[in-house]
Amino acid sequence: MTQEYERQVSDGATIAIIDDDDDLRGTMTALLRENGFTPLPFRDADGYRQLDTPPKLDLALIDLNLAGESGLELAMEIRERVGIPIVMLTGWGTETDRIEGLEIGADDYLMKPFNPRELLARLKAVLRRSGWKTPTPDRSNHQIEAFGTMTLDLTRRELLASDGGEIPLTNGEYRLLEYLVRNRDRIIPRVELLRELGSDLSTYVDRTIDVLILRLRRKIETVPSKPIYLQTRRGQGYIFVTTSRSEP
Repeated sequence: MTQEYERQVSDGATIAIIDDDDDLRGTMTALLRENGFTPLPFRDADGYRQLDTPPKLDLALIDLNLAGESGLELAMEIRERVGIPIVMLTGWGTETDRIEGLEIGADDYLMKPFNPRELLARLKAVLRRSGWKTPTPDRSNHQIEAFGTMTLDLTRRELLASDGGEIPLTNGEYRLLEYLVRNRDRIIPRVELLRELGSDLSTYVDRTIDVLILRLRRKIETVPSKPIYLQTRRGQGYIFVTTSRSEP
């Protein structure tokens, strides 16, 4: 049995990660584990095939360009034998690669480098479509900030809708929203927000923040053009208005 095989105790879906990039595989393994999944990392197809007792898998995350072999062939093998969802990764991203991946039955396709939060959102979406019921985590000890019908879980770094479903955010969107929520009712200049994000103040001061604000409004406001929570103070910056002051 491969030394990398380690089944973690978790209520989340079990996801095989087959990628020959040691650093990326380690990063993805840690990311999935931190977010409640059970990751099973393998450097190559042989590592997966040599398991004494193949585990029950819910999804396979496969690098299209494995060293010395085809990720597509492994995907077809897993699909035929196990019938689980497949998400392909590639550093090339050619149209032919994408079409081939989808033709063999891949459920999604993600190009490297990718945003960690996008990867999580894609995996969760594929699992939901396949019928996986994501367990409801115990949030009793989590740091929670609520506004309107939404909840920002600062412990799990998730934005939740009224039904408990996650509203996907990019890393930049989440960091900006968290900072705004932690500083409710205070007008925050763009320069301060940009500094919090760690961006180049001289180059991106207007564009970066404006784009992130626009994206956030589309996700948290009922009418993005008439924001209730994330408001602009012209010439001063932005303010996150608390629920008590924004709603009757």
